[in-house]
Amino acid sequence: MYYHVPALLEESVRGLNIRSDGIYVDVTFGGGGHSMEILKRLKRGKLIAFDQDEDAMRNVPDDKRLIFLNQNFRFLKNNLKFNGVDSIDGLIADLGVSFYQFDEPERGFTFRQDVPLDMRMNKKGPVTAASLIKTLDEASLAKVLYDFGELVNSRRIAREIVAARAVKPLTTVSDMINAIGKLAPPRQEHKFYARVFQALRIAVNHEIDYLREMLEQSLDLLKKDGRLVVITYHSLEDRVVKNFMRTGNFEGEEKKDFYGNLITPFRIINKKGTVPDEIEVEDNKRARSARLRIAEKI
Repeated sequence: MYYHVPALLEESVRGLNIRSDGIYVDVTFGGGGHSMEILKRLKRGKLIAFDQDEDAMRNVPDDKRLIFLNQNFRFLKNNLKFNGVDSIDGLIADLGVSFYQFDEPERGFTFRQDVPLDMRMNKKGPVTAASLIKTLDEASLAKVLYDFGELVNSRRIAREIVAARAVKPLTTVSDMINAIGKLAPPRQEHKFYARVFQALRIAVNHEIDYLREMLEQSLDLLKKDGRLVVITYHSLEDRVVKNFMRTGNFEGEEKKDFYGNLITPFRIINKKGTVPDEIEVEDNKRARSARLRIAEKI
């Protein structure tokens, strides 16, 4: 099954600095691209892979070195403990939505087709984009659009959504576009809708909150010299990862010792992050917004 072409595959797996007998975690298994590369480098080692999307289970290989868990990575620590693991040598996360999820119309992640407003990464989740739009008040909708879509006219967009839903429920992509289409800037409609849908998707799946939870747990689990490897696809999640790796907190608040040295739990391996080269972007257009960050626990 075509599922996902991983961005920065070689660079990210190399960033884990894999030991053949180490214990590694892939918290975003998806199509298994990163996991397969990690397994190639393991002998007596172990890989634990997470994915909340049950469709990802179809891609799991029969390999005794691999434990697959159909769970959200926010439950990282408890699930590892249940499987007898209390420390790890490395963790990799390839954030965002897989190609498969974007390309399956019924999942409702894309604004390019007139499909139901779903957007759940876990299909058993209780909240869809449609139910979120139906239940949030205008101020809360505006906050979602501003915080997660970085839309400066979020209040006006929220006002139009509330006005439209008073006439009829907004349950499909066309309903949403009809409600807010007049606010889309000329020749920038794609970017506008992408930000609106990104905001709704992040809210439906609690992506930023769960990312923070996972990162905090990864710090507790990583051994000394263990590697944290994260691929981000938009500025919001990248800022969270960058701040955490640099300072150990999500605000980027610097704390220094008596001598003025930055107190941090990590050593940054690639300070500016790594982005795909032109050849990779040409082969895989969806990789163009990817940024890889690597840190080593001190």
